[in-house]
Amino acid sequence: MSAKFEHKKSLGQHFLNSDYVPKKMCLAAGLQTGELVLEIGPGTGMLTNELLARGARVIALEADPRAIESLEETFAAELAAGQLTLYHGDARALDFAELKLTNQQYKVISNIPYYISGLLFRTILESNIQPNTLVFLVQKEVATRICRDKKESLLSLGVKAYGTPTYICSVASSHFNPPPKVDSAIIAINNISKDNFRSIHELDFFKLLHLGFGKKRKQLAGNLASHYDKTAILNAFKVVGLAPNVRAEDMALPTWLSLAAALKN
Repeated sequence: MSAKFEHKKSLGQHFLNSDYVPKKMCLAAGLQTGELVLEIGPGTGMLTNELLARGARVIALEADPRAIESLEETFAAELAAGQLTLYHGDARALDFAELKLTNQQYKVISNIPYYISGLLFRTILESNIQPNTLVFLVQKEVATRICRDKKESLLSLGVKAYGTPTYICSVASSHFNPPPKVDSAIIAINNISKDNFRSIHELDFFKLLHLGFGKKRKQLAGNLASHYDKTAILNAFKVVGLAPNVRAEDMALPTWLSLAAALKN
């Protein structure tokens, strides 16, 4: 399957040129016949083709009208049968209700534009209509930061707050047309839920995270002092068992959740 139109740099388009990566992505998602998949940015339809071949029902969101036209021609039979539904729209304005999705009743499997990867992680995971599984093809650096870095970041903690991320495999630039300047990786997020926010509010947790990472070279207590009373900070640190000089990047998710609960009380 080859592109019938030139890629647009402004849309961050890098089209998959074989079924190798789509197969890897479907395996990473544990995709079964009859499952519902949201695909963001189907482009020329290489991943779409694999999803449909495995018997998935696919809702595809595409911003490029040229791609829509090409997909309508390529998958005319699947569209007529209702196995594939195409929406023309911008992923940055995702409306899960409009796409007729139900909480925990679908998977997201997508080769996404790299420049909006952070936004899409947040939008999908923070939604009240969450998928049960998410598989993205992203920049290798992003997948590494989430799954393999010894130090935590706003991105890694923001993902781990909602699910369990796994670095599936690296993907060389030769798998794309045109090839991107960086290597890529497949990342899967399983066990997606909002269970971590039963006793603390999401907004309070993320406000704490942003404060904690406010100034990278500063210790956590110093960053939090702009919002919380110093005594409250020290008391919360004692409850959680934190050293006074701890830095935000050295704290794992469970510690952040405990700190958020301690500062709430």
